[in-house]
Amino acid sequence: KTILDPGDEVIVFAPYFMEYGAYVRNYDGVLVTVSPDISSFQPNIEEFKEKITGRTKAVIINTPNNPTGVVYSAKTLERIGAVMREKEAEYGTSIVLLSDEPYRELAYDGVEVPYVTPFYHNTVVCYSYSKSLSLPGERIGYLVIPDELEDSKAVIAAASIANRVLGCVNAPSLMQRVIMRCIDEKVNVEAYDRNRNLLYNGLRGFGFECIRPEGAFYLFVKSPEADDRAFSEACKKHRLLVVPGTSFGCPGYV
Repeated sequence: KTILDPGDEVIVFAPYFMEYGAYVRNYDGVLVTVSPDISSFQPNIEEFKEKITGRTKAVIINTPNNPTGVVYSAKTLERIGAVMREKEAEYGTSIVLLSDEPYRELAYDGVEVPYVTPFYHNTVVCYSYSKSLSLPGERIGYLVIPDELEDSKAVIAAASIANRVLGCVNAPSLMQRVIMRCIDEKVNVEAYDRNRNLLYNGLRGFGFECIRPEGAFYLFVKSPEADDRAFSEACKKHRLLVVPGTSFGCPGYV
C-alpha cells in the first residue's frame, strides 16, 4: 500500500512464491509475470524489459528461489538493475526492487548468494529467520531499507505502522528475545544438502527432468504429464503430496 496506487503493476519472475499475487491484489495492484528461461530458470531479461511500463511500481525477486532452488547470479542481478534504471529514466518514474531472501543461508556446493543492494539503489531487502533457524511457523524477520531508497523515511514509517497494527507481521516480544540469543546460530545445511542429493539423484535416475537446486529446500520437476494439476492429483493416490507448477506461474512442472 505504501508504493501502490490502484492499477499499478508489480512484476514477478516465474516461477514465483504463489502468495505474491494475493499480496498485490490485496491493494488493488496488478501482478505481471515474466515467463522463465526453463534451461536455467534465471530471469528472462529480454521479456522483463518488455513487461515494464509506466505503471510498474515494483519488481519482486526471490533468490535462492522458491520453488526452483536457483540462485540468481551477480550478472543476472546486474542486468536487472540496469534495466530498471533504464526504465526509470524512460518513464520518469520510481521502481522499487523487493528482494525476498528467507533462504539466504541455505546454499550448497559453495554457491555464493550475491547481495542485491550494490546493483540497484531503490531496493528493499526482506529477510526472515523462519528458514535460517528452521522456524517456519515463526514469522519473524526484518527489512533492510537503505537511505538511498527514494522516500526511504516514508517507507520506514509505513513499515513501523504495519509492525504495530498488523498481527501477521507483529512478532511476539518473547520471540524477539529468543532471536537475540540465536542471532549467530545457523540451521544445519548438511541435512538439507543430504536430502537434496538423495531426491535429485533418485528422480534423475528414474528419468525425471529437473534442475539441480543451488539453495533453499525445494526441487522443481518437469511433470511427466502435460497437465501438472492432473499429475498432482494422481500423486495423492500414492500418498505423495506435490504442488502443481501452475500455482507458481509455471505450468508443466511440480
